[in-house]
Amino acid sequence: MEKWLAGLREKLAGPKPGLAAQAAMAPSPRPAAKLWIEVEGTSLKAGVMILLYPRAGRPHLVLIRRTSTVLHHKDQISFPGGQIEKGEDFVRAALRETTEEVGTPAGMIEVIGSLTPLYIPPSNFCVFPVVGFSRKTQSFRPDPVEVAEIIEVPVAHLLDPGHVRTETWTINGREVRVPFYEFRRHKVWGATAMIMAEFLEILRPVIES
Repeated sequence: MEKWLAGLREKLAGPKPGLAAQAAMAPSPRPAAKLWIEVEGTSLKAGVMILLYPRAGRPHLVLIRRTSTVLHHKDQISFPGGQIEKGEDFVRAALRETTEEVGTPAGMIEVIGSLTPLYIPPSNFCVFPVVGFSRKTQSFRPDPVEVAEIIEVPVAHLLDPGHVRTETWTINGREVRVPFYEFRRHKVWGATAMIMAEFLEILRPVIES
């Protein structure tokens, strides 16, 4: 893991594929699609964490299924994260929210880079993704108020294009083409899938080299 971790850090420090990669997993039609820089001054801000860690010798990342009582994105699958508070930057917000939501101490997470921010029109949030790594296998302690389920996904599963599906759903009264990553009974779609798409595009050549 050390070799590809160093390679990932190097890739994250360089130019990123951005919207072109994110759009591959965007629902279509996507409402009011805008670049994050267009709404930076008027949107709410959130930091989310792509937390990588070993389990059984293989790299995994953690997703959460939100409860039906949270304010935004109820019942949806997402990365740990939440709104940036006064005095925070997006890295500190992502670390704090990860500790609060899944119980991983911030001091256990090594931040290795960040991805392209993504604007989410329905909630008016601009999401800033952080990539972190923990060298220890995790024993998560989910916050029952915010987290209904912890979902641990092998990175190799996400890199396999055979686990990408597309369905037509009815959302707000109209038909929408929805691509998603399938893992067991879960469908990872929307903003989480768009962020994942950019991350995997950066990671794939590192893993395969």
